Amino acid sequence: MPLELPSSLHVDGLHLRDIQSDDYPFLRNLFRDLRARELSVTDWPQAQKDGFCDSQFELQDRHYRSHYEHAHYFVIERDGAHGREAIGRIYVNADLEFVGLMEITILSHLRGQRIGSTLMHWLTSLADANGQSMRLFVEPDNPARNLYERNGFVAGEMQGPYLEMSRPAISRIAT
Repeated sequence: MPLELPSSLHVDGLHLRDIQSDDYPFLRNLFRDLRARELSVTDWPQAQKDGFCDSQFELQDRHYRSHYEHAHYFVIERDGAHGREAIGRIYVNADLEFVGLMEITILSHLRGQRIGSTLMHWLTSLADANGQSMRLFVEPDNPARNLYERNGFVAGEMQGPYLEMSRPAISRIAT
């Protein structure tokens, strides 16, 4: 049976909630933020970079939603100076056989603050509690690969430009 996740949950000071239609402007900006560094080497005007990112985001979103029946799409929020603020996204494929981390993206100015570590701990604990292994795909030179390896993921085969990584369910038996 696929892993069931609620539409809203709290994870160590973070709030995850299902994406709503009014979240899409934030999600497009998040995607632009994610791609800004690689697009900085182009001589494209900002409007062209934004248009490219918007089209890539739309294609990715459409692909995910049409191919991953058991996926959960969350906005990551935390309390800020002006109330709860969106800071990222996490997409989890709660398949029958495994838990797949499809996407985790945090605003660039907030990276390195252990937000990804907090979310990985939550997700690996959830998979372990349900006896499910995990799988993800990452670009081999992505710094997040270190986070995945620290959480028990092992590199497998290359799948196009992505490295497949997997993690068996770890039972936590009290002694």
